[in-house]
Amino acid sequence: MRYDLVIFDNDGVFVDSEPISNRLLAAYLTELGHPTTYEDSIRDYMGSAMHRIHELVLERTGRRLPDDFDATFHSRVFEAFRRELEPVTGVADVLEKLRADGVPYCVASSGSHERIRVALRKTGLYGLFGEERIFSSEDVGRGKPAPDLFLHAARTMGVPPQRCAVVEDSPLGVQAAIAAGMDVYGYTAMTPAAKLARAHARFPGMAELPQLLA
Repeated sequence: MRYDLVIFDNDGVFVDSEPISNRLLAAYLTELGHPTTYEDSIRDYMGSAMHRIHELVLERTGRRLPDDFDATFHSRVFEAFRRELEPVTGVADVLEKLRADGVPYCVASSGSHERIRVALRKTGLYGLFGEERIFSSEDVGRGKPAPDLFLHAARTMGVPPQRCAVVEDSPLGVQAAIAAGMDVYGYTAMTPAAKLARAHARFPGMAELPQLLA
């Protein structure tokens, strides 16, 4: 293995949450008077921290989202997660392979700590982690495309950025990993490969990832 740490995104990489959360986000923004389609949400917000949603809506409309926007949105998302969420096919095998090979891994997500844990517990992946290997944009204040989250994860895990690989499925995540000085592998199951063109390599199925990392 050529890396000393593999950093995974959560939404869309570990758990099949992007269709759920973007469907709900589009509906909620539309409900609040900001007409948004599912496709709009995927294009503009996939991989974003919550602060970026607020910033883009304010920039485009001059109107702020309600103070309880985050709490209401997360309540709807968590309820849907508990009913519908599934792990990404093959990702548990990837983690088991890394663990067997002695390669450290962690998750670094734009989502909140609560969102990450709800998702990992519902999909049965939480047992493959420990609390010390879960990182959120809440830890650094700025989400992707800023590199802060990935650099924080690497620093906490004691690994130089150049010895890290990042697994991402969003253009914002790829941008953040590159800015952090890390190799990045783009998962294209949901995102068109052309939108992840800056990734070190791209792959459509988790079964291919161990060989790429090796």
